[in-house]
Amino acid sequence: MADKKIEIKNEPASKHPEKALSAAFVRTVTKPGKYTDGHGLILKVVPSGAKRWVQRIVIRGKRTEIGLGSVSLVSLAEAREIALENRKLARSGGDPLQARRSAQAVLTFEEAVRKVHTLHKPTWQNAKHAAQFLSTLETYAFPCMANLKVSEVSTADVLAALQPIWLEKPETARRVRQRIGVIMRWAVANGWRLDNPADAISQALPKQDRTQRHHKSLPYDQVGEFIENLQTSGAGPATKLALELVILTASRSGEVRLADWSEFDLKAAVWTRPASRMKSKKEHRVPLSGRAIEILHDAKTLGVGEGFVFPGTKPGKPLSDMTLSKLVKELGYDAHVHGFRTSFKTWAQERTNAPNEVSEAALAHTLKDKAEAAYARSDLFEKRRKLMIGWEQYLSLGGAQIIGIRAADV
Repeated sequence: MADKKIEIKNEPASKHPEKALSAAFVRTVTKPGKYTDGHGLILKVVPSGAKRWVQRIVIRGKRTEIGLGSVSLVSLAEAREIALENRKLARSGGDPLQARRSAQAVLTFEEAVRKVHTLHKPTWQNAKHAAQFLSTLETYAFPCMANLKVSEVSTADVLAALQPIWLEKPETARRVRQRIGVIMRWAVANGWRLDNPADAISQALPKQDRTQRHHKSLPYDQVGEFIENLQTSGAGPATKLALELVILTASRSGEVRLADWSEFDLKAAVWTRPASRMKSKKEHRVPLSGRAIEILHDAKTLGVGEGFVFPGTKPGKPLSDMTLSKLVKELGYDAHVHGFRTSFKTWAQERTNAPNEVSEAALAHTLKDKAEAAYARSDLFEKRRKLMIGWEQYLSLGGAQIIGIRAADV
């Protein structure tokens, strides 16, 4: 005998035919079956008593059934709203399933930060910069937006991260804003949003004091006295030698602290820094004066003559930047290690006839004019050697005399 067809009626229909169900019916119904509402929305009740929403919809000519979630998680009103949006999208030629997959693929802000950090890390100049990119966002941005989808981050979220530090830590705040912008532009490129909220908050933030703050430096005529005090101080031998070499070669702190014995040719009095450790990403030769050679010979007696020239207290680690900065302060000078490069530059400008491009090359600065840089193939090495010897002579005399360096010499 043929099965008798049983028709299960919904609750009494409302005035709007597409709204056939009621919240009370959804809550109390227990009989297994499928109960239609409108726009293809169906309430499915299975023998176990579980209830879930599905939607039957035609997507690009193909009939499809989309799961919308459990009744315990999605209310009738929410299910209707989702079903209506899906139907509108499908009628306009879109694909609700693809849209949902794309939405689910959107990363949270924290996930995006870590992804971008991994992608960019090989291109950054050094490990310190890569670490700062991540640590500043962890400290200042994550508390406000770590768990937000990048598509949901608003200008209000960016403001909440920046306002507490915008005036108190202006440089840090600008970097945090720039780094949030990097993440948001990456999200735009992935099609997860259309705008960059970090660009839209300028009018909402107060003006910062943009007065340029240079590294504090000693007048060049005090650097010779500083070296005398350095040499007679009770600091560790490696620290004293490293700091004096920084001064004599007008180097950046990291260039000296990370120096490896393989970079030096003491017979030729040349220090060749690899491109990987240079800010310009170009190999740079440094002429070594007589005292610089003596410093390196002394440094050899402190170690094994390989690896770091100035090793730190931890095996396999170099001296820290803080170690050199701390020594300057302990000697009673209000100056920054980087500021000795300014002392050298000012001396070269005021006490020598050396052309500007020679002292700039000694500082390993690159030419800003790209056209000029394209033709400037020489590293002016021999002229720089004479300039650096003059700098040593000036310092050894404690600034008591003017060292004559003629334009013809350099």
